[in-house]
Amino acid sequence: MSKILFKLNGVPDDEANDVRALLSDNDIDFFETAAGNWGVSMPAIWLRDENQFDRARALLDEYQQARTIRMREEYDSLKKSGKHKTLLDAVKERPVLFIVHLAVTILVIYLSLRLVIDISEIGLKE
Repeated sequence: MSKILFKLNGVPDDEANDVRALLSDNDIDFFETAAGNWGVSMPAIWLRDENQFDRARALLDEYQQARTIRMREEYDSLKKSGKHKTLLDAVKERPVLFIVHLAVTILVIYLSLRLVIDISEIGLKE
């Protein structure tokens, strides 16, 4: 019976490719499911044989520990050289998207507060 090994939601392409290569290199039989046309299905890597799960999980855990260390070192290196990405950099990169997200956030907060105020006014009138 198949068993899920690794969910691909929000996983960078390079990490997903590394996991695929890791499994292939170690002769672990797997298949993938995609998010589907509407993005409601779960993209994941599944093992065809659940008897391989412990071995695959151990390999994946080892890979993820090494990746975490590598990514932290890379970030620290970028930070020391002043080349790490900041919030201001992200805003400069996509100013329109930032403004849209900010406007939607303000609208949601406004509507939420307005609802609470209107409900409290109705309660005071009664």
